[in-house]
Amino acid sequence: MGIDRRIVRLLSLLLLLLPSGLREHLSPAPPAIDHRRPADDHVTAADEVVLHPIVLVPGVSCSELEARLTDAYRPSTPHCGALKGKGWFGLWANCSDLPAHHYVDCFVEQMRLVYDPAAGDYRNLPGVETRVRNFGSARGFQRNPEHTDWCLEVLRQELERIGYRDGDTMFGAPYDLRHAPPLPGQKSEVFARYFQQLTRLIEDANENNHGRKAILFGHSYGGMVALEFVRGAPVAWRERHIKHLVLAAPLPDGGFMQPVRLFASGSDLLYIPEMTTPLALTLRPMWRSFESSISNFPTPAVFGGGDDAPLVVTKERNYSAADMDEFLAAAGGAAAAERFRRRRTVAGRGRFRVPMVPTTCINGVGIETAERLVYWDGDFDKDPEQVNGDGDEDINLVSMLAFDEAMRRHPGQNKMYKTIKLRGARHGTIITEDWSLKRVMQEILEANRI
Repeated sequence: MGIDRRIVRLLSLLLLLLPSGLREHLSPAPPAIDHRRPADDHVTAADEVVLHPIVLVPGVSCSELEARLTDAYRPSTPHCGALKGKGWFGLWANCSDLPAHHYVDCFVEQMRLVYDPAAGDYRNLPGVETRVRNFGSARGFQRNPEHTDWCLEVLRQELERIGYRDGDTMFGAPYDLRHAPPLPGQKSEVFARYFQQLTRLIEDANENNHGRKAILFGHSYGGMVALEFVRGAPVAWRERHIKHLVLAAPLPDGGFMQPVRLFASGSDLLYIPEMTTPLALTLRPMWRSFESSISNFPTPAVFGGGDDAPLVVTKERNYSAADMDEFLAAAGGAAAAERFRRRRTVAGRGRFRVPMVPTTCINGVGIETAERLVYWDGDFDKDPEQVNGDGDEDINLVSMLAFDEAMRRHPGQNKMYKTIKLRGARHGTIITEDWSLKRVMQEILEANRI
């Protein structure tokens, strides 16, 4: 027994010599939570906890878009112009109607973005106007009849269970999924307006809740949006209005591999049932026009950039994180390659910015996650073979650890940063599976108490 204790003590000392992010990953995991608990065993708010207002920022496919077609719109086919001059209609709302009305090709056309190189910004097609529905309501996210737990629905129900009320202490902040938060020095009229709306929403929530500062919660792409919003806000405003930033599986600054596969082979993130043709390939031209499709490519700082660090492998050549613009062109996205080069040039001039508010980041780990894609015959229409590593099924562990280290590197932020790794939690279900949702709820309650 004495020898066993000495071995354990030695291993503990060795762990202390590792970087903090890796140390946490390799440390013994806490006892597993039994998710087979009774259905009524949920997190409840203690009597002494005063709930601060909370604003929910959802994942990329959860915001509904409406469109209006003006006289300037020139449809590629006559039936795509059937709604011209008839006011606002759901463009990305009830997706199950698209195949029934043979509107998929019109949807692809009207959702597309056009890049204006002179302005350095993205626009709709001429004659297409868009707006986000239901800003401010936590009940206003995309509803999918086949997946009723998607888009923060289960989280909202749990928040209501502990006393939150929509429009009173709980709010939603959907955004235009096609755009990406601008980097310092970049333009985005869409996100400039969105951040103004979010600022007013938080200020009103503070004022209507006796001056209590707000908790800002973001999942996946919404976590990146929430983080960028706080980073860009004046320091005095953050200190006055933001109590805590809670991020569940946020998209990391260093990028990850999933966007590479989605750009090459097409994205099925915009779920449309009853499609008779391969969904990803049908939507690929539209997806490639979005800034959000290229905003989270892996960076050389995290993934390396030499020949010994290939992320995409083909018979003709390999592509590292430093070659992503060339990969985009090879995959048929030459227009996106130029936009990507501009964005990466801007990103390269900056440095990692900390939010300087109390922040909790919750990630899943221990799930096989693609870290290398093999298109051996160079056919990017086909799904690639994958070489997997650790992550949450979408985000690579190396990206999570790099984000943790960057947050800790700043002495002021380090004191206000907490990172949690949940073994077995998947990216898309970290806020729907009972056991991982319970941990997320515990952190929201803790943010209220601190």
